[in-house]
Amino acid sequence: MSKKTSPLRVLGTSVTLIEKIRKQAEKELNIEIEFDVRGVKDAERIAVMQPQSYDIYDQWFHNVDFVWPAQAIQPIDIDRIDNWSQVNSLPKTGRVIPSQPLAPGSEPSGRLYVQHNGTLGATPTQQISMLPLAHNVDSFAYNAAQLPEVLKGQPESWAWLLSPAMKGRSAFQDDAAMGTIDAAIAINAAGLAEFKNPSNLTLSEIDLLIKLLKGKKDQGQFVEFWKDHEQSVNLLKSQRSYIQSIWAPMYYSNRCNIDGYKLACPIEGYRAWCGGLSVSKCASGKKLDMVYQYLNWWLSGWPGSVIAKQGYYISNTESVKNYLSEEEWQFWYEGKPALKVLNGIDDHPLIPEGTVRSGGSYTQRMSNIAVWNSVMDEHNYLVRKWRELTKV
Repeated sequence: MSKKTSPLRVLGTSVTLIEKIRKQAEKELNIEIEFDVRGVKDAERIAVMQPQSYDIYDQWFHNVDFVWPAQAIQPIDIDRIDNWSQVNSLPKTGRVIPSQPLAPGSEPSGRLYVQHNGTLGATPTQQISMLPLAHNVDSFAYNAAQLPEVLKGQPESWAWLLSPAMKGRSAFQDDAAMGTIDAAIAINAAGLAEFKNPSNLTLSEIDLLIKLLKGKKDQGQFVEFWKDHEQSVNLLKSQRSYIQSIWAPMYYSNRCNIDGYKLACPIEGYRAWCGGLSVSKCASGKKLDMVYQYLNWWLSGWPGSVIAKQGYYISNTESVKNYLSEEEWQFWYEGKPALKVLNGIDDHPLIPEGTVRSGGSYTQRMSNIAVWNSVMDEHNYLVRKWRELTKV
């Protein structure tokens, strides 16, 4: 490895800062790479306040709304991104089908391109705020064997999380930004209120949402608000929770599908997200060259094949085909039954033969978006109120 330059420092979360990926990147790029794996809130804080402590910020597009105004990151020149043309239409336009309505929230295209006045927008330019990479749609998992009679035969719905039939067995995630959106969709679906835009609630709507959830909490509806991977999985495996919001790796890597839990395809649609890589404003010279090496490597195909086995997609979709078996491609991207047992990231059996991915193909799932993750206009107020709700 090169000894001339200090290690490439990547700040982010466990979503994509995977040791297998770090080792392979070091091997192929012949550079030393350090992953600084943090919780969501810590990563956000460091990204905004300490840009000198990292070279690359690996996060989600809604976090751009924090780091760009803080001038913590610098524009990425797309003429230095070798496979930019292979990045598909989803992050560039917010859609996989041109005729599809644009879902509300911090969809990637609206903050992708650096405009000539220094703001971010959807009008294409030669600079971007973040290289779009991993993305997916989230929903909830439920124990099919424990589904109450009143819900059996009904379309899967976010409203189930608030159903009296799930009293004492329901759980939302603790993160204010994402947990609020999940809850807002659930409240709308249950007919308890009508939030016109769940991705950007007004002050009065935040108050109403918290009031409704507090009432449910006081009635014993929620077993917990989970904070991380371990807590979420423990809720399911202990069967303390029969239904809860969830992320794909928590579901797939712990074989919750085998243990009787099903990943829902909600009738209202999914909450979507798109992640990628941003560059610290402090990166320059040889270090910046290393940054672009790493960015380009992520579009080489192999990294996308690894995160596919977590249940995620990658923006250069077609390139992944070369690094997945036909059976893996058919299951993860085409929504077809697994023709054999499929291995996970650890090369151990993960997906049983005959399993079908909930929600269908890539196009079907990424076309069924109710709302994108977002940073609301009243984010600071929201966080304070959400903390009041979720504190023990």
